[in-house]
Amino acid sequence: MRFHDLRHTYASMMFAAGFEPYEVSRWMGHTNVSTTDGIHAHLYPSDYNEQIARFEAFIATGTDE
Repeated sequence: MRFHDLRHTYASMMFAAGFEPYEVSRWMGHTNVSTTDGIHAHLYPSDYNEQIARFEAFIATGTDE
């Protein structure tokens, strides 16, 4: 495992824990928040729970309610 793999995981976990992009960017030492967002912000499967539930309800009933 490379150092940057650990760094990448750390930043992604900070996003998953609810830290704001600006906060993560500062911790990572990036001068631009878009660098942090582009490299480290990944969606975890749990990020989709609400959308998946709405989609399943739509498929089952024809409505998302």
